[in-house]
Amino acid sequence: MKNIFSTRTGIIIVGAIIGIGAAVLQYFGNPPNMGICVACFERDIAGALGLHRADVVQYLRPEIMGFVLGAFIAAALAGEYKPRGGSSPLIRFFLGLFAMIGALIFLGCPWRALLRLAGGDGNAILGILGLITGIFIGIMFLKNGFSLGRSYSQARTSGWIMLGLMLGLLFLLTFHVLFAPGGPIFFSAKGPGSMHASIVISLAAGLIIGVLAQRSRFCTMGAFRDVMLTKDFHLISGVISLLVFAFVANLILGQFHPGFEGQPVAHTNHVWNFMGMSLSGLAFALAGGCPGRQLFLSGEGDADAGVFVLGMIVGAGISHNFAMASSPKGVAAFGPIAVIVGIIFCLIIGFSMMQKAK
Repeated sequence: MKNIFSTRTGIIIVGAIIGIGAAVLQYFGNPPNMGICVACFERDIAGALGLHRADVVQYLRPEIMGFVLGAFIAAALAGEYKPRGGSSPLIRFFLGLFAMIGALIFLGCPWRALLRLAGGDGNAILGILGLITGIFIGIMFLKNGFSLGRSYSQARTSGWIMLGLMLGLLFLLTFHVLFAPGGPIFFSAKGPGSMHASIVISLAAGLIIGVLAQRSRFCTMGAFRDVMLTKDFHLISGVISLLVFAFVANLILGQFHPGFEGQPVAHTNHVWNFMGMSLSGLAFALAGGCPGRQLFLSGEGDADAGVFVLGMIVGAGISHNFAMASSPKGVAAFGPIAVIVGIIFCLIIGFSMMQKAK
């Protein structure tokens, strides 16, 4: 049977569903301009597990679990569930870690950058430009033979680990398991972590998006990469669709508020909005996918993508514990240093693995 979601029309439909879904999730309780944000949601999960103690961003986000489980269902039904791994897992872990650090300097992943813009947040423009810059640098390495090495087929149980983790998190969320007085599991009583749609709505949205994204290969990093590397506009059609339909949905729901000042969970330091997402874009390009795509790949059985996801979750804990994560008040004390260290790390990996490929 033909996969309609792999067509140009299909990817546009998928982008529209994600954009509308994000606006609707915000309407039903998710934080403003954060109907869906993979980096922010993984940061909340890290907080809920006690990896950091920022009490305003702690919640087990069911959308993340839905992304992985939905991708698994779609891959299994299509015969595309293929456990694999072994492609520089430790490097991928640190790429995920630094990708999260960069995202939390900006305060959002590529999806949230688009959704912030669709909600009227002008600060997102600098983030998107930074993302494109980082991806462009990554493309220069790809053109010159950069590779993290091939992955290899693995036992089916290898692919079940991320599924088991997501099911375990869903169990902890559903039953509000408490391991000690006061937590963990931690749940925010105020701030963005306390804002969420119902578990049923959030999980359903995650499952639907997981299925559609797996079938369409939706990826924001891949979209910009393909345009710059091969002049292929297939994936970018879905990204543009996400932006347009999220904008229209926000207008209809009264969620569009244009400007730079006073935007929800955002700051106006344009230099570090740009630099933070430049780091993330470079890390995504070297790892081969944006944070959403990494979740979908892990659902297909890709253990290397799962390692990247775990790196992002650990990176969220490090960002908040070591005063690197930004807040609406501005960039944290050690955020700029962390970005510079992350860029240096990515450049070293880029040059060294390029030479290895040659």
